[in-house]
Amino acid sequence: MKSKTMLYVRDHWQLYVIFLLPALALTIIFRYIPMGGILISFQDYNPIRGLLGSRWVGLKHFARFLSSPDFLSYLANTLKLSVYGLLWGFPVPIILALLLNRVQSPAIKRNVQLVLYLPNFISVIVVCGIVRILLSVTGPVNNFLGTQINFMAAPEAFRSIYIASGIWQGAGWASIMYTAALANVNQETREAAILDGANILQEIRVVEWPAIKGIALIQFILQAGNIMSIGFEKAYALQTDLNLPSAEIIATYVYKKGLLDGDYSFSTAVGLFNTVVNVIMLLIVNKTVSKLNDEQGL
Repeated sequence: MKSKTMLYVRDHWQLYVIFLLPALALTIIFRYIPMGGILISFQDYNPIRGLLGSRWVGLKHFARFLSSPDFLSYLANTLKLSVYGLLWGFPVPIILALLLNRVQSPAIKRNVQLVLYLPNFISVIVVCGIVRILLSVTGPVNNFLGTQINFMAAPEAFRSIYIASGIWQGAGWASIMYTAALANVNQETREAAILDGANILQEIRVVEWPAIKGIALIQFILQAGNIMSIGFEKAYALQTDLNLPSAEIIATYVYKKGLLDGDYSFSTAVGLFNTVVNVIMLLIVNKTVSKLNDEQGL
């Protein structure tokens, strides 16, 4: 059977080439060719002279960023948002999946899943608008508490607002893969654990956790590896002049320097620095998890 398949592929290879060409072309055009743009970070880029005509300056822009008085502040803000978001947000989808797995009624389970998944389909900007309305001085939260606190102007509240809104928006959708993995749990093993007198926590540890452990580890590695990759959209949309000490991160700084100030070379250098740190973090986390998990990583 295998030899027949190979013969068919060999005789009709043109069909497979035609089938793969569009995807290959799109990947090269939109993924690989733009990588040449990182050269801008080593130049004093001039849009008129172009990429090949601009003056080469080496690591000048990297040194400028690393010696900037705001460098540590932006780096700390980015790391705090990422690390706190990972610590608080990563367990939530797993907990939701474990809770959903215990719902016996299919109708109730479907309705709960619908409510949990719905926020994922709301755009980030709309979510930020909802957050601003809810937390405004005259908004529902202040009316409920009987206060007049301007939450959006408080630097110390920004991270909690950012992380909480992110969990609300994405945790339900992220729980899908765990819910699917739990659907494949061996029911005989579950029944045996119950007959042996296992309580809920013991049942989760012995029966359900092994079913989702692999997915959880992969997700943790990917999220920890992208610890510096915070999209600027949400942070920028939640920024105010008063919460900037906590809200200004590397991504929003790159956006402002690159698109608003037109400092293309410097913003590209900062973005490249961010990417390099991400790659290093991914390798470190993957290696660490592999050591702790019997050499099983990505």
